[in-house]
Amino acid sequence: MLDDNGEAVTAPSANDPWANDTNTATPPATPDANKGFGGFDLTGMLSKVTESIKQPGFYEAPEKSEDYDADQPHVGILELGGKIVERETYSFSLFGGGGRGIELRRLVGRLRDLAKDPKLTGLVVRMRDLEISLPDVVELRGVLAEWKTAGKTLACHVEGASNAGYLLLAACTTIGIAPLGQIAITGPAAMPIHIKGLLDKLGVQADFLHVGAYKGAAEPLTREAPSPEMETTLRDILDRHYETMVSAIERDRRLDRPTVEKLIDTGLFASEQAKAAKLVDEVGSFETFRGDKAWTTLELDTAGSDKLTGLVKIWRFLGAMPPERPLGEHVAVIYAIGNIVDGGGDGVLGARQEIASHTLVAAIRALTADDAVKAVVLRIDSGGGSAQASELIWRAVNDLKAKKPVIVSMSDVAASGGYYIASNATRIYALDNTLTGSIGVVGGKIAPGNALAKLGVSTFPRGRGRRATILASFSPWSEDEKQVIQRSMEEVYTVFTGRVADGRKLPIEKVKELAQGRVWTGTKAKELGLVDEIGGLDVAIAKAQELGKVSADTDLEIYPPSPTLRDVVQGWGGNVSAGLLGSSTELAQLDRLDPQLGAAAHALLDLVTSFAKTHVQAIAILPMVR
Repeated sequence: MLDDNGEAVTAPSANDPWANDTNTATPPATPDANKGFGGFDLTGMLSKVTESIKQPGFYEAPEKSEDYDADQPHVGILELGGKIVERETYSFSLFGGGGRGIELRRLVGRLRDLAKDPKLTGLVVRMRDLEISLPDVVELRGVLAEWKTAGKTLACHVEGASNAGYLLLAACTTIGIAPLGQIAITGPAAMPIHIKGLLDKLGVQADFLHVGAYKGAAEPLTREAPSPEMETTLRDILDRHYETMVSAIERDRRLDRPTVEKLIDTGLFASEQAKAAKLVDEVGSFETFRGDKAWTTLELDTAGSDKLTGLVKIWRFLGAMPPERPLGEHVAVIYAIGNIVDGGGDGVLGARQEIASHTLVAAIRALTADDAVKAVVLRIDSGGGSAQASELIWRAVNDLKAKKPVIVSMSDVAASGGYYIASNATRIYALDNTLTGSIGVVGGKIAPGNALAKLGVSTFPRGRGRRATILASFSPWSEDEKQVIQRSMEEVYTVFTGRVADGRKLPIEKVKELAQGRVWTGTKAKELGLVDEIGGLDVAIAKAQELGKVSADTDLEIYPPSPTLRDVVQGWGGNVSAGLLGSSTELAQLDRLDPQLGAAAHALLDLVTSFAKTHVQAIAILPMVR
């Protein structure tokens, strides 16, 4: 049984490292575990409310066919839509919902659990508005392939799909599309966003330096267009994505490469055209595609239907029960997601959105000291951030490695500081399309003097000492101040490259050739020795279990755990782009015109703001690839 975050709360019966990730602890004993205050049946009420919510209304589609019998062979219907994420940013719904996005680990675990159901003869996936990265597609394609090798039918229906979404569809045995639907396999496209013009309008000057010829982290803030070095990086990324796309379609749809390349050049296909091109197999409504076999609707999460689970979630959220932790020897999985920041960040909740050095280091040291933890998987999805925070986390990982194996699993991105904290692991796994490397340093500050002047605010910095105002001034750095900052950055770069050389057992001269801030795909990083193997999170977990001598059917410990009331309180007031940078009319218009571009622009402005506190960072700003 999985809770709202996909974590086990009762003992699973299968050998599945995805589904079996937490302990089997039961609630503390009470005179009547099913009764609340005054004998009130709290769990019974929760169960009835949950069931009433789940039942379809009179005008809604049924949840099963009339001839469905759970004890007889049948087909499962699974709806899949929304954003696929590493960890939900926030969720404590008592009824099994909430949170933003579907966790990749939970989805993979659910698919594997369903595949073991002997009465489930096949799966029909109804895909709608799926937002997913190419590395996540590769991981999901692997578990869908297991369905086919198990001899069960796997059919997918969609009303429209493009690029990454279509590659997930292609893993299905049969693909259906709605009439007037559209398949768009236009090929990967990068979308670098530069906001120098916006900063100019706001009267804000971004003053940045870098170490490494390819270290283009500040380019979106300081240049109106990508540099030649960034164009080289973009070319390599797009080439890798294109190769993945062509190879997958060629293999799954049984087409030769020239045909696939021609289809991609064509780009857009209406439903009947897509069928003629063999990109789909059937055109029709979902109800027709589903067929006349007995069927039932499946849920991604079944936690809300269990009385005990609902009560456990309440107790844990209120802090009356400890977090889920396995009993006995086991492997722990640490998620490191978001920008790397100094200090405590936003508490445990922040570990789902940012990597705060104090928070993550404390968690790593706790696992280091726990003799029951025999190996650790560090799952990274980060473009880096504070160089100092990266060093502190590296030291904690180094101490951890001295006592037990540390396996790194790279998700979409593990670049700059994200690579820094990975570099000394026992073994590093990446996917072909993971973006990693970017071994370099950038330093900078925001200079909002002109923006303040537009508001009628004038500043007059004064000090004693040659460089008294180097961090306080609202103006760009002087040449003398730039030299000071540059020397500081070069010292960080020397430490960074040294960490990589020691961790990867490479000559420092070789590391400096591979560094320079250049971003590499997972495939190239493996060739260069920056990663060890190509593989996803399940492969990394299996390796950790092997090296830690832990059975594959042993539960996993997951960090960060499910949030509690304490975490929510601590997480209030998180950092967002605001003030001079976040309130412009231009940004509001961008949010309306293209929410994805708007979100990217806000992220860049958050980055600008972060340099006001952390002047030297190991960070990579990578373009959206659609």
